[in-house]
Amino acid sequence: MSSASSSERPPDDPALDQIGPALSRLRRRAPASGKDLSRNLVLNVIADAPGETTVGGLAAEMGVAQPVASRTVAACIEEGLLRRAASQSDGRRTVLELTEHGEAERSRFAAEQRKAFQEITAAWSPEEQIQFARLLARYGADAAAWSRKRAAHPQ
Repeated sequence: MSSASSSERPPDDPALDQIGPALSRLRRRAPASGKDLSRNLVLNVIADAPGETTVGGLAAEMGVAQPVASRTVAACIEEGLLRRAASQSDGRRTVLELTEHGEAERSRFAAEQRKAFQEITAAWSPEEQIQFARLLARYGADAAAWSRKRAAHPQ
């Protein structure tokens, strides 16, 4: 996969139409139960948030209704993955924080995902694996920034 060949493709390349379905397949093929996927998503959103995270903020970031986020948070608290705490900027607000157990679960899930990635891409060269990993991480960071921008300036 050379950068020269990708820069020569027209912006209407049919491969671009496969991005959404491919990302959907990635999520469905993750080596975990649905419960693990939900917990991991919540833990990652809270860990990656630039500031304090409330249940409402979590719901918005996950793209789900607040009652759905509330039920998932309640389950994570019951399992010792999250705790509620008073906001440092506004003591009337309750924010969510990862516990040590939550951090450990997040690390465990990341290790499982890395193992699956290595097995799935075993026929790829190490350079292709690293390039894909870097581009996917970049996509994730850019998608988060895009989402925050859209939330700040709704159209």
